[in-house]
Amino acid sequence: MQSPLTAVATDAIQAGSTSSDRPHPAWIALGALTCAFHLGLIFYGLTPALISRPIHMALCLPWILILMARTPAQRYTGWVLTLLGVAACAYIAINEDALSNQYGFIDTPLQMTIAVFLIGLALEVARRAIGWPLPLVALLALLYAIFGEHIPGQFGHPGLPMQSFVGTLAIAEGGLWGSLTGVSVGVVAIFVIFGAVLNAGEAGRGFMNIASAVAGRLTGGAAKVAVISSALMGSISGSASANVASTGAITIPTMVRLGYPRSLAGAVEAVASSGGQIMPPLMGAGAFVMVELTGTPYTQIMAAAVLPALLYFATVWMGIDAYATRHDLRPMEAENQPSRAEVLMTSLFFAVPFAVLLERIFVGGVTPQYAASTAIFVGVSLLLFNAKLQFSLRSFATRLADAVFIAGKQVAVIGSIIICASLIIGVLAMTGLGVKLTSTILSISNEALWPALFLTAIACLVLGMEVPTTAAYVICVSVAGPALTALGLDPLLAHLFVFWYALLSTITPPVCGGVFIAAGMVDENWLKVAMKAMALGIGLYIIPLAMVANPDIIRLAFDPTAAVFDTLKIGIGLAGISFGVIAKRAAWMRCTAVVMGSLLIFAI
Repeated sequence: MQSPLTAVATDAIQAGSTSSDRPHPAWIALGALTCAFHLGLIFYGLTPALISRPIHMALCLPWILILMARTPAQRYTGWVLTLLGVAACAYIAINEDALSNQYGFIDTPLQMTIAVFLIGLALEVARRAIGWPLPLVALLALLYAIFGEHIPGQFGHPGLPMQSFVGTLAIAEGGLWGSLTGVSVGVVAIFVIFGAVLNAGEAGRGFMNIASAVAGRLTGGAAKVAVISSALMGSISGSASANVASTGAITIPTMVRLGYPRSLAGAVEAVASSGGQIMPPLMGAGAFVMVELTGTPYTQIMAAAVLPALLYFATVWMGIDAYATRHDLRPMEAENQPSRAEVLMTSLFFAVPFAVLLERIFVGGVTPQYAASTAIFVGVSLLLFNAKLQFSLRSFATRLADAVFIAGKQVAVIGSIIICASLIIGVLAMTGLGVKLTSTILSISNEALWPALFLTAIACLVLGMEVPTTAAYVICVSVAGPALTALGLDPLLAHLFVFWYALLSTITPPVCGGVFIAAGMVDENWLKVAMKAMALGIGLYIIPLAMVANPDIIRLAFDPTAAVFDTLKIGIGLAGISFGVIAKRAAWMRCTAVVMGSLLIFAI
C-alpha cells in the first residue's frame, strides 16, 4: 500500500504533469531534437568543433530567449535574436572548413559582423538565463582586452589586433567554441539528459523511499531523510536550487509537522541540497569541466571527490544529532514510512541505470559520456513502468515528454553559462591577465600556501555570490589555480579546493540562494535559516582546508588505505567541531570538542 509520504513525493516530483501545465508540443519536439543531437554525437563519432558547438548554441537559444521570456517585449526580441542567432551559428557550421583555415583571423566585414553579434548574443543569453553578474564579468573582460593596452604598469597588455581578437573568440576555438563549450556539448548535456530521464520516472520516489527506510526511524529521522534523499537526488541533478525545490517539497513539511523549528527545517534542506554539487557522479557539471582543465580522467576525479563528499553529508548528519540536544527531533511516524516491498521496487528505478552507468565505466572501459548514453536508454525503458511495475504506454509518453522538455531546458541554461564563461577564459589566455593575477596572489601571500588559500577562499565566496557555482569555479581556478600549484599543491587538489569554496555562497550570507529558497518554502526569516545552515554545513568551510592538510584523502584510487585513514581522522575531528558548535552542553565541554577536533584534523 502506498504511504502518505510516497503520495506527497509523487505529487512533488511529478509536478507540472497535469494537462494545464503540459508544455506545448513544439517545446517537447525541440527537447527531443536537443536530446537526439547530443546523443547522436556520442554514437556518430568525431564531429568538428566548429560544427557541433555552434549547433549546440543554436539549440540553446529558443529555450532562453523565447520560453523563459517574462514580458511580451522580451518574447518579441527573443524571436528576433533566436532567428538571427540560429542563422549566425549556421554560418559558422556551414563554413567550418574555410574558417578553420583562417586560424581565427577575420578577413571580411560580414564575418566581423557575425562574430561581434555572436559575442553580444552570448552575453545577452547568459543575462536572460541567470541575470547580470556573469555577463557583466565577461563584458569587463572584453573591455580589458580592447582597452587594456592603455593601462599603465604590469596590468596593461601590448594590444590585440581587432580582427584577430574577435576572430579567435568567435570563428576559432579560443572563445565561444572553446574546450569548455566542448565539455558542455559532449559530456554535461549527456548527464543532464540522464538526470532528466531518471527524474521523469520513479527514481525520485525511490530516493525518498530508501532514505525513509534507512533513516526515518532514527532521532531526527525526517531531517536525516532530507540528507540522504538530497545526496541521492543531487548526484543526478547537481543543482542546489532544484534539490531544495524537489526534495524540500516533501521533507520540509514533514519536519514542520513533527515539530522541528522552522529555521532548522529550512537549514537542513538548504545544506543537504547544496551537497549535490560536490557529490559524484555529476557534481553540477563541475566534474567534467575539471576533466578538461586538469587532464585528469573522469574516474579519478570521481574517486578523489567521493570521500570528501561523504564527509560533508556525515557532518550534516552529526549536526542533526547535535541539534537533537536542543530540540525534540522526533523520528517519522511509522504510517508515513514505506513498506520494504515498495522500497525495493522503487529503488530499482535509479539502481538499475546507475549500475549500468558504473559497469560500463569501470568494467566496460568506455568513456563516461558513452556509459551515460547507454544508461539513458535503460532509464527510458523504465519509463514504461510505474512504481508497482505496471506497464503503461500512456504514462510512458507523458514521462518521456517531461524528460525531453526538462532536459532541453536544463541543457540550454547550463550551455548559456559555459559559453559565456568561455569568453572570460579566452580573454585571460589572450591577454595574459590570468598570469598577472596569479603573480599578484603569490606576491600578496608572500609565496606562502595558507595565506594564498585564504585569499582564494575569499575570492570564491565573493564571486560565487554573483555567478553560478560552475562559472565561479572556472573563473577562480583560472586565476588562483596556477598560484596554488606553484606553491606546491597538487593540481587536482587545487581544483577541488576552489570548486568546494565556489559553493560557499549557497549557504553563506549575504547572498545564499539555497537558503533563500528554503526560507521561502518554510515561511521563516532567511537570516535565521542561514545561521543554522552555516552551523550544520560547517564541513563546507573546513573540509577543503582538511583536504590540503591531509592530501591522501583524495588518493582513493591510488592509496585506499591512507585515504580511508584520513577520512576517518577528519570525520572524528568534524564530529567534535560540529558537536562543539551546535550541542547544548557546558561551554568548557563545547570548547574542548572544537579544539580537540581541530587539532586532530590539522595537527596530527
